[in-house]
Amino acid sequence: MNTEETTQQNKQSEKRQFTISMDAYGQRLDQTVAGLLPEYSRSRLQQWIKQGKILLNGEISKPKTKVSGGEMLLVTIEEEQQGEWLAEKIPLDIIFEDDSILVINKPIGLVVHPAAGNYTGTLLNALLYHCPELINVPRAGIVHRLDKDTSGLLVVAKTLTAQTHLVKQLQNRAFDREYEAIVMGEMISGGTVDEPIGRHPVHRVKMAVMKNPNNGKEAITHYWIKERYRGYTRLQVKLETGRTHQIRVHMAHINFPLVGDQVYAGRLRLPPDCNGSLKQFLNNFKRQALHARKLGLEHPETKQWQEWEVAVPDDLNELKRLLRSYTDELS
Repeated sequence: MNTEETTQQNKQSEKRQFTISMDAYGQRLDQTVAGLLPEYSRSRLQQWIKQGKILLNGEISKPKTKVSGGEMLLVTIEEEQQGEWLAEKIPLDIIFEDDSILVINKPIGLVVHPAAGNYTGTLLNALLYHCPELINVPRAGIVHRLDKDTSGLLVVAKTLTAQTHLVKQLQNRAFDREYEAIVMGEMISGGTVDEPIGRHPVHRVKMAVMKNPNNGKEAITHYWIKERYRGYTRLQVKLETGRTHQIRVHMAHINFPLVGDQVYAGRLRLPPDCNGSLKQFLNNFKRQALHARKLGLEHPETKQWQEWEVAVPDDLNELKRLLRSYTDELS
């Protein structure tokens, strides 16, 4: 689409002016604007049209207004504070950072986003302290989450443009997300779980595999055996989709729940000949044995594929050591 554009920017806002191409004849205004500003989501652009931040020939119009071509389009992009969260000085393990994204190795016990019971002390609060301008990005740039007691890699967008690009990648299943997990039970082979996940019909804080696919969202988890122990298995897990608690729900569904999962594993299953040190460690291991080990994505600005990988935390390494020792003793 051939358009003429001029840009004027100050600290408070950015004004962008376009001349709509004659090729756009008959298009809806929101469709035309989406083509001119692909870095922003369609819903955000529709909101700006309704708020009068996008003027067609100097006038406020509706998103469904049809354009003829040749009109002047004035877009005012203003930074908008997205919440009233507090910035808190919380240490962050930053693996990578530039002007567009942050890649963070999240520790065990850190909640990602404020919610009931966790309004402070979250990753979002830490991000606002580290990068105050994130107050202008929805959810402070957080585009995907890890559970409180899951450790490992996640990416944060530092700009609206980067966030839109990363969200589209997630929707298109273009992220490469690999996890390390330890499950109860001795698996024979790897496989794939393709079962829809939705809110549990009775226990609303839990998720569950839905018998009726219409009651859940598509969820696909691939897994491979990395190491076998007596009574347990270490897995490499790859997400094709990213539903809440997906790995935890799917592993429990196939009767290989994650070690330490306080929500989905039920009572800890200890082998009858479990030795003292392993038994004590397992009884005190109160978080799911899950670590987001590897993350790959297309950088929103350079369009280059980038990957990061982090080692598992000490508690998982100790669990593996004890399981190997226990297995060797019984060999």
